Amino acid sequence: MAGVSVRTLHLYDRMGLLKPGIRTAAGYRMYGEKELLRLQQILFYRELDIPLQEIRQILDQPGFDTVSALESHRSALKARLDRIMILMDTINKTIFNLKEGKMLQHEELYEGLPKEKAEAYRQEAIEKWGEEAVEKSEYQLKNMTREELNELKESFMAVNHQLAAMKDQDPESPAVQELVRKHYGYIARFWGTAPSAEAYAGLGDLYMQDERYTRNDADTPDPAYAGFMRTAMAYFAANELN
Repeated sequence: MAGVSVRTLHLYDRMGLLKPGIRTAAGYRMYGEKELLRLQQILFYRELDIPLQEIRQILDQPGFDTVSALESHRSALKARLDRIMILMDTINKTIFNLKEGKMLQHEELYEGLPKEKAEAYRQEAIEKWGEEAVEKSEYQLKNMTREELNELKESFMAVNHQLAAMKDQDPESPAVQELVRKHYGYIARFWGTAPSAEAYAGLGDLYMQDERYTRNDADTPDPAYAGFMRTAMAYFAANELN
């Protein structure tokens, strides 16, 4: 029923990983509910790529709790399922975009910037966030259609304009925080992953340090908006992401 061969059961027996509840006079191994529950644990741990010897040590620990272990397996498998679904979505989008000839090119992510400036910005991002993070973000964005990327850029600009218009209000107010929630969601889409509380608050600090992030429509630095965003983002990170 578990899909485990007799040969594997013999191996588990020799290792002391799974002993039969009863051995008959004829040499047959008999397994009861206790043994079946232990076998279930073994199979779950194997699904998580844990070596057999390590599984035996885990199961033989004093106070091992089956319910707690099952809850842990459920969380781990849910995380794996979420990752698989993301990968499936990426594959489907990539296939569609390649078939339709809509696959974004690397340069299109920095459209509107001179090539030298775009490369300089990219290198600066790598120095700040790491090459892996930048490549992950670029990979996520390149799997969008041009329409999806443009919609994301426009929506992000719109929420920034809304926040700039509220810079004289309390950054911790519900109205401001609702817009910050949208801002966080767009950042997550740009980055290809949901920023941690520390990362998002750190981005708010960067708004104060680098005037390019908070220039207004006249393309001039806006220190008041920068300070407003840092406080609003720090509050959101502390209360929603921790």
